[in-house]
Amino acid sequence: MPVQLDHIIVPARDKQASAQFLARILGVETGPPTGPFVPVTTSNGVTLDFMDSDDFRWHHCAFLVTEEEFDGIFARIKEEGIPYYANPDHSGAGEINRRDGGRGVYFEDPNGHNMEVLTVPYGGWK
Repeated sequence: MPVQLDHIIVPARDKQASAQFLARILGVETGPPTGPFVPVTTSNGVTLDFMDSDDFRWHHCAFLVTEEEFDGIFARIKEEGIPYYANPDHSGAGEINRRDGGRGVYFEDPNGHNMEVLTVPYGGWK
């Protein structure tokens, strides 16, 4: 079997609230708690396992979505008044980017993790 990413642990001050925030913005659901984790599973099966922790540095997570999914996600970001940015350094406040012919946007989750949603992978479709 080729190497595949299965899951990543995302530290959070409140794992349930953090998982619910991301799931709500992405338009997916949280899974049932598993051990110390609250999972959010993406359509390709990768799970973000939120775990309570007070000691962590921010992470960056990028989600490749369709144009329609982007529209829904971006609408929820704006509806909730979440600051968003065109770039990972948070320049371009209130803007999206159009890299590689797609659309992308960055926003922070409640823990300061830098989340990204994009419609075209870096370097474009190959």
